[in-house]
Amino acid sequence: MKPQRQINQEYLTGERPLFGESGLQINHTLFGEGESPLKECHQIEMENSMFQWKYPLWYSSDIEVKDSTWAEMARAGVWYTNNIHIENALIEAPKNFRRCNQLKLDNVFLPNAAETLWNCSNVTLNQVCAKGDYFAMNCTDMQIDNFELAGNYCFDGAKNVEIHHAKMLSKDAFWNSENVTVYDSYISGEYLGWNSKNLTLVNCTIESLQGMCYVENLVLKNCRLLHTTLAFEYSTVNAEITGKADSILNPKGGTIRADAIGTLILEPDKIKPEDTQIICENVMERWEKF
Repeated sequence: MKPQRQINQEYLTGERPLFGESGLQINHTLFGEGESPLKECHQIEMENSMFQWKYPLWYSSDIEVKDSTWAEMARAGVWYTNNIHIENALIEAPKNFRRCNQLKLDNVFLPNAAETLWNCSNVTLNQVCAKGDYFAMNCTDMQIDNFELAGNYCFDGAKNVEIHHAKMLSKDAFWNSENVTVYDSYISGEYLGWNSKNLTLVNCTIESLQGMCYVENLVLKNCRLLHTTLAFEYSTVNAEITGKADSILNPKGGTIRADAIGTLILEPDKIKPEDTQIICENVMERWEKF
């Protein structure tokens, strides 16, 4: 549907200036002080514009935004909104994107992404860079490529997630998640993946303290572990490790292949060592008890 009305180079203030509108083309427009400027709006195209105040897009649908900006006070910006595509954007505001469906972000920078992207479904992220804790909590059905994140506790409770070419500095990433697969990525952070199910890492470099513990069905394919200690505690694991694993503690079952293991700890009073096959010709130290 083509826009029925154009708004060009306006400065709109006050509460709900365009409430309930449909079929708008918005260009070079600033939304100043005043809450909820595009609440309950549908079939909106916006370019080269800026949100400066709170709650700009709630309960809306069929939204296209290009070359636009969310200022820091445009917080809680996009909630309960479906079928939205944002391209070439700077989003400084925190707590953006909640309970959205069919959300697509292309070339978006989120320097203040605290508590952003919660409870969203059918999400596509391409060339997204974010900084902030609790990113993508409880999201489902995500496709992610060329992603950078600095922030802890990301993807907590997320389901059906596929990530390619990411760099993530994140403590407690992927906790309580299910059906997550990460390809060709770098992940650094303590306690990676605890309490998750079906976590798969392919061609990844990982740095973690007590990482990948309490995981049901952990799979590592051609992964390198840098300074990763006390890994795999109480996890069922099928791991193919390139290079050295510094230390492994009490895996629950499966197969672990590694070029070298610094310290292997298998405590019969806590696990059944025979349930895990260790394939490694260079185990430097082996403990059965602390």
